[in-house]
Amino acid sequence: MQDEREIAREILSGQISVQDASRLRSSGAAAVVSPKSAPASPPPKPAAADVAQVKEKDPVVTNAPSTDRKFPCKNCGARLDFDPTQRALKCPYCGYVEEIAPSRAQVRENDYAQVLAKISTTTSVIAGRSQEVRCPGCGASVLLEDDVETDKCPFCATHLANAPRQSAQAQIQPECLLPFHLAQRDAVAAFNTWIASRWFAPSDLRQFANLGQLSGVYLPFWTYDSMTYTHYSGQRGDDYWETETYTAYENGKSVTRTRQVRRTRWTFVSGEVDHFFDDVLVSAAKSLPTPMVDKLDPWDLASLEDFRPEFLAGFKTERYTVSLSEGFTVAQQIMDGQIRTLCCQDIGGDHQTLSSVNTQHVGITFKHILLPVWLAVYRYQDKTYRILVNARTGEVVGDRPYSVWKIFFLSLAILVVVIIVGFLVANSR
Repeated sequence: MQDEREIAREILSGQISVQDASRLRSSGAAAVVSPKSAPASPPPKPAAADVAQVKEKDPVVTNAPSTDRKFPCKNCGARLDFDPTQRALKCPYCGYVEEIAPSRAQVRENDYAQVLAKISTTTSVIAGRSQEVRCPGCGASVLLEDDVETDKCPFCATHLANAPRQSAQAQIQPECLLPFHLAQRDAVAAFNTWIASRWFAPSDLRQFANLGQLSGVYLPFWTYDSMTYTHYSGQRGDDYWETETYTAYENGKSVTRTRQVRRTRWTFVSGEVDHFFDDVLVSAAKSLPTPMVDKLDPWDLASLEDFRPEFLAGFKTERYTVSLSEGFTVAQQIMDGQIRTLCCQDIGGDHQTLSSVNTQHVGITFKHILLPVWLAVYRYQDKTYRILVNARTGEVVGDRPYSVWKIFFLSLAILVVVIIVGFLVANSR
């Protein structure tokens, strides 16, 4: 008879279902008897007429892993995590590696108007992320891996042990993502390089990163494509030079002089500018300051891969809190800045002013994507600081506290140097 570990492996590989094992258990057949409780004498053999009806039962499995457990190790049954260094799923206990085959699916754009009109029927829950928790500290909505506990919020370090779990809300599914490229040790190295250039940062900030308190998080983003047609009106300014005569006084006498003066001639203009915008990136969450997230650019969006839950294994995922329509409003503002620049280029001349800019967006499409970030939250003197590491490029952004003692000693050293230099200069005279 197989032992419990082999039976559990068969369940994980799909050869045996837990439902079948439960049915056998409820029927009472094929009970597993321990040697200590075995009867002294064997039970009587069945009659010859009954032999044909005796059927060997499968062993009963107790304490079996759940069949919906995501990415179990085929060797030991533990959870597999995504390993950026091998671009594969890896068991943190026995080292088993499961390759992730490259996807041949092309990144697909979604029709903005069509999805917006039927958004109630185009949303669902990400596989393996059936629960979410809303952080009471920063308000972030963190999607939880099934059967995995989250002890603290990755965005503000608030403890989530007592935060209520709830079923994950249906959402527009992410079409694609950029997998983690930097392992945690690479992120720590990038952080150490960054903090080493901050002279006035507290010494214990570097120790914090060395302790490995960096959380891998997938942040949600929207990308928008749009063909724009813009009609503008304004003025064009062309510079020209005039010779101006003026009177000056030399040796108490007035003299006439000339000089060149720049003037601007303004003319009213109007025109049209057409431009196609591709992958305008908008953050779809409010847990992190937008200026900080924007500094993580550039992202290699040309390397986006088709979404697969395997890439999320072992990392936290934030749910978007900026809706599809809200995100497009932000995208329009980003596009408007570039459209105005294009209008000014079309006007030409030395100066330009715009009095009206009317833009029509046609053929709008979008994608919901996930981008990888290593995130550290550091509390110093009751204040929270965040450090972000782009898990694709190693770019580090963040804020950090200032060490009052370092500033004091540097100021003292400068004062001492000034006093010594002053003393030497005075003695040299």
